[in-house]
Amino acid sequence: MNFPKNFIWGAAAASFQIEGAAREDGKGPSVWDMMCEQSGRIWEGHTGNIACDHYHRSQEDVQLMKEIGLQAYRLSVSWPRVLPAGTGKVNAKGLAFYDRLVDELLKAGIAPWVTLFHWDFPYALYNKGGWLNRDSAEWFADYTSVIVDKLSDRVSHWMTLNEPQCFVGLGMEFGIHAPGDRLGRKEVLRASHNVLLAHGRAVQVIRAAAKTNPTIGWAPATATSYPSTPQKSDIEAARKAMFDHDTTFELNNGRKISVWSNAWWGDPVIFGKYPEDSWKAFGEDVPEIIPGDMEIIAQPIDFYGVNIYSGIEVRAGKNGETESVPSPQGAGMTAFRWPVTPECLGWGVKFFYERYQKPMVVTENGLSCNDWISLDGEVHDPQRIDFLNRYLLSLEKSIQEGVDVRGYFQWSIMDNFEWAEGYKERFGLIYVDYPTQKRILKDSAKWYRTIIESNGATLGKKI
Repeated sequence: MNFPKNFIWGAAAASFQIEGAAREDGKGPSVWDMMCEQSGRIWEGHTGNIACDHYHRSQEDVQLMKEIGLQAYRLSVSWPRVLPAGTGKVNAKGLAFYDRLVDELLKAGIAPWVTLFHWDFPYALYNKGGWLNRDSAEWFADYTSVIVDKLSDRVSHWMTLNEPQCFVGLGMEFGIHAPGDRLGRKEVLRASHNVLLAHGRAVQVIRAAAKTNPTIGWAPATATSYPSTPQKSDIEAARKAMFDHDTTFELNNGRKISVWSNAWWGDPVIFGKYPEDSWKAFGEDVPEIIPGDMEIIAQPIDFYGVNIYSGIEVRAGKNGETESVPSPQGAGMTAFRWPVTPECLGWGVKFFYERYQKPMVVTENGLSCNDWISLDGEVHDPQRIDFLNRYLLSLEKSIQEGVDVRGYFQWSIMDNFEWAEGYKERFGLIYVDYPTQKRILKDSAKWYRTIIESNGATLGKKI
């Protein structure tokens, strides 16, 4: 076996995407509730009001996780469910939900890995400036303190933030995600600095207040490159592309998000400084740094999480510059129109591990498929099985080559609200029939059970 003996096999989901109960038991609104109320923002006017009704069906869902054989479940806490105003009075009923969920998971033999923020920012704090307000770091620290005090006697694995590139870049610069703003680069960079401060303050709170020895990381999005050939020049080109300032997410209209660079987020967290190429390129738009800021941001973490779905093939150009390799016509794509590039997972963790020298955890990986209930009552998703096989074999190869990878979380445990795409995209191992809320284990869920049972030994084999 090439996966470590104590390798963690899990799956993930996010509070707003599955919980529903948007206005129940004292929950306050989030910026995603706000976004869903705005005409034309979400595909076909879908909302997260009910979602997968996980708030009422968590016991059933945990039993399905147990049936799949999950060793860990990556959940997120809804900040406004616990603190309706973002700060101040705690909503006891909201906090009790997560208390019960953690107990259910442990009872089922599933380790809870808690993400403190997965995009559902409190609307009340958005009205106070949101992430543009430097106080947001302290708001987040106070919220973290509430969660750690309640759950850390049983929860030992923590993630601070999920994909700041998305909630800052897509949410604040291009308005595709909540809160739907279209701010200038200077404001976006200021928000990114405050987000990083929030991460650091949360790490400080967890270290100081956790009742059990904590393992702390985070889960950034990634812009992943992989080499076209095994030649050293192509590998170096891909490595360089991974951390260049211009490693950016490009929209269909050709516009690029300012804060998509891996190094812009990772270097401050690990090295305590922003990358020089980005700092120079941003010029007068760079955020103000107050003495002590970088020390807060660079609080030691125990693992580096990565959300990896696809990547760009890169080679060394004739002039010495890196260049991307165009995809061949008819190349494989997911239902979301993301390219199928299994090599990106193995090379992605390798390049991050080389740069940051932290144990790696794949905090998200998966795909959207065109799934439906077949005439036999089952949900057959052979493309998901093939996709996950290929990506996990790529991950296994990187582990063979010495990359310290501690775990893998498939995205997602069940079909859910896919942000601006509503319920159009299905990423789940479990099929959700939204009108009835019936759950059905897809073929991929049953396949994943065999992978977990064998610790990856059955990868690539016909089941």
